[in-house]
Amino acid sequence: MRLMSKKIKIMFLCTGNSCRSQIAEGIAKHLGGNRVEIYSAGLEAHGLNPRAIKVMDEIGVGISKHTSDEIDQKLLNTMDYAITLCGDAEDRCPLTPPSVTKMHWPFDDPAQAVGTEAEIMEQFRLIRDAIAKRIEVFFNELQI
Repeated sequence: MRLMSKKIKIMFLCTGNSCRSQIAEGIAKHLGGNRVEIYSAGLEAHGLNPRAIKVMDEIGVGISKHTSDEIDQKLLNTMDYAITLCGDAEDRCPLTPPSVTKMHWPFDDPAQAVGTEAEIMEQFRLIRDAIAKRIEVFFNELQI
């Protein structure tokens, strides 16, 4: 049984740590406050996507100071949960000790959206909102 005083440590993982994992990190920090310790990382570091920053600003969650980071194996091994947000990360995520619960929440990559700027931004918003709903459900399950 987890002690209530211990912060739950979660790392969100995707391929480039530029969109989905950054959005998830921002939302989880916003919703979890000081009850959680949240990280994000990628198999590679592609830099922060400007559209991800923009859609997060729309909901009052700033991520512009986040950094795009590659997975730190030592840090990953200290997590309570490692959550992959794309198939590539799920397939290629480093092995973790049994103490880390691995979960997979697949979301389409909004950076792959095509169309007008308005259509692309709508895809970013849809993914942002879907990630937020999934985190809300998860935090409710954990009673955070």
